[in-house]
Amino acid sequence: MTPHRPAAIELPTAARKSGTLRRAGRISVATLALLVAAVSARYFTLDPDTFLADQRAVYLAHLAPLLLHIGGGVTAISLGLLQFLPGLRARRPALHRWTGRGYVLAAAATGLGGLLIAPHGLYPPVAPLGFTALAVLTLATTALGLHHARHGRIPAHRRWMLRSYALMFTAVTFRLWLLALGPTGLPTAAVYASGAWAAWIVNLAVAERLLRRP
Repeated sequence: MTPHRPAAIELPTAARKSGTLRRAGRISVATLALLVAAVSARYFTLDPDTFLADQRAVYLAHLAPLLLHIGGGVTAISLGLLQFLPGLRARRPALHRWTGRGYVLAAAATGLGGLLIAPHGLYPPVAPLGFTALAVLTLATTALGLHHARHGRIPAHRRWMLRSYALMFTAVTFRLWLLALGPTGLPTAAVYASGAWAAWIVNLAVAERLLRRP
């Protein structure tokens, strides 16, 4: 008779591996989001030395939309993390709704600020158009998420808010794009302008993949 394998040394199941990967993914997303939020918050010191050197004059000339964009983005990328906690939705629905309202206001602020500051960005017209498209889509997906929530269509609300946060997470992926391709020797303009589009397109593709998984 073949002896049974002891339970203590059973190989991890596919479900366990999937759960571990998902937890690692959530931790990575949260860590990167909060790190970028902390770095971006330095702009509120109003110290010109913290501004991107090539954009310093533009930022100083358009300080109000810049701070609207940065402030909204820092708030939204931080608050958005709370919205995807199943425990918060189940045990504290009122808190979920209030943080959700804060997220919507912050997303509207960063989208509006982005629309105002994007036309003055580097490497026109490609990069400014990419950031303008990002701002428009951020406003649209957030508005659709709010619309479905107000009408009680919760599954649709969650889908659109995931897309909204994926766009918000462009603050992270754009920086990762620059860090990854900057040292390759490619022209800076090409790296920056391509990242202005690729960063949010990749994020949306990942969001759609997550929405389609079993």
